[in-house]
Amino acid sequence: MKSQINFSNLKHDFPAGLVVFLVALPLCLGVALASGAPLISGIIAGIIGGIVVGAISGSQLGVSGPAAGLTVIVLNAITELGAFNSFTLAVVLAGVIQIILGIVKAGLIGYYFPSSVIKGMLTAIGIIIILKQIPHVAGIDQDYEGDENFFQKDGENTFSELLNITEFFNEGALVIGLVSIGVLVLWDMSFMKRNKILGAIPGPLVAVLLGIFLNSGLSIFPSNFHLQSNHLVNLPVTKSLSDITSFLVFPNFAAISNPLIWKTAFVLAIVASLETLLSVEATDKLDPESRITPTNRELIAQGSGNIVSGLLGGISLTQVIVRSSANIQAGGKSKLATIIHGLILLVCTLSIPTLLNLIPLASLAAVLIMVGYKLAKPAIFKSMFKEGPDQFVPFVATVLAVVFTDLLTGIGIGTMVAMIYILYTNYKGSMSVIRDGNNVLIVFNKDIFYFNKSELMQNLASLQSGDTVLVDGTKTTFIDHDIFLTLEEFQNEARVRNIHIEFKNIKRRKLNYRKSNGIVSKTLISE
Repeated sequence: MKSQINFSNLKHDFPAGLVVFLVALPLCLGVALASGAPLISGIIAGIIGGIVVGAISGSQLGVSGPAAGLTVIVLNAITELGAFNSFTLAVVLAGVIQIILGIVKAGLIGYYFPSSVIKGMLTAIGIIIILKQIPHVAGIDQDYEGDENFFQKDGENTFSELLNITEFFNEGALVIGLVSIGVLVLWDMSFMKRNKILGAIPGPLVAVLLGIFLNSGLSIFPSNFHLQSNHLVNLPVTKSLSDITSFLVFPNFAAISNPLIWKTAFVLAIVASLETLLSVEATDKLDPESRITPTNRELIAQGSGNIVSGLLGGISLTQVIVRSSANIQAGGKSKLATIIHGLILLVCTLSIPTLLNLIPLASLAAVLIMVGYKLAKPAIFKSMFKEGPDQFVPFVATVLAVVFTDLLTGIGIGTMVAMIYILYTNYKGSMSVIRDGNNVLIVFNKDIFYFNKSELMQNLASLQSGDTVLVDGTKTTFIDHDIFLTLEEFQNEARVRNIHIEFKNIKRRKLNYRKSNGIVSKTLISE
């Protein structure tokens, strides 16, 4: 798989990188705020996720940065360690562990998640984005940008926060948010895309610029229409080079012997790696060119990114589904879009932070709502339903679990439901019984496992005296040891019940009794 930077797609990747920057900016700040870390640490992680991870990764469309799924871990770690520079040391060590995981090929774990669960995760994230961003469109910004958990840190939950809109909404934010959504819907229409001039301008950029313009114009209206600073982007402002260096928090390597540092590092490495592998799998499914990301290399890239982020005072990072899906929806073609988003984040943070702080959060929330809608279109539910219950049931279970808990818990529940459903369908269709008078045919339709034992015993118990039974294992490649034992035990019972039993394409075994130290035991000997 080619993974070098391809400049031939610059006309697609630059506008996509710009859109991802607009999505990533509030998320970087929001995740850092929720983690109890300096705001600039989220920006540093976003920059490193774009430039460093983007350059090393084999993923063409994945975008990395600080993730909401790590906020609780980061917040608790900073509190336990007592100093942010001790936490950044843990981030560096987590990166080293991730590189080791990549070298030992632990990335293969990502291939074991069922596709129905991955699709459910994507749809759930789309729903969460919509539900979480609606309050921000209305100017209710108590919950941090990027929160994906059902229960919020402000005491509300995803649905109770929606109920607050009618009582606490901000008129100015609501106007800007609704106008921004209107612009994005308009820009997504086919006639706009066909226009050579307007089609070349990213809709999110238009929405954000219009939001800034509207906010400046709202000053002529009553004060309740005015947006205060808590409804705008709040980026740390640097006035000189010394200000920039003062934001950098270097790791405290003197604390490397602290066991809590290593505990935090291992937890960060494992959770960040799992979230990354899930995002990789999801992003590959969204890729219009169906490219496959080398997961082991991705772990090495993520580890490298975390090392650099920790060294510069950034928080931990992972590959993130929201940014990655925004990249794909914006028309990104290669990893250049990811790198461009990191470069724009770096340049704008250093050069125009004051201008960025004029951007209304309502406009950025509108951009995210459109991303969420495209992830959770009603057509996806219809498509999954058509694929049958074995796909639809785990899909719906994952959607509900992720929406009402958090990402990793939801994935765990969805995977468990998928496994239970696989066991159930295997159990129900594992064997067939055909009776013709006293001739009975028991056919194993697929591989037979221990959980098929009860069905087999019921079928054998239903046989009548004088029956001639043929057990056919032609369709199997594996028969569990417990099944062999059940058949062998029934052979003895069959003689007593006057039942003749034969086997076809089943490796028969006989019981051999032996005496050792006065104890009689049974051993299985293949014929």
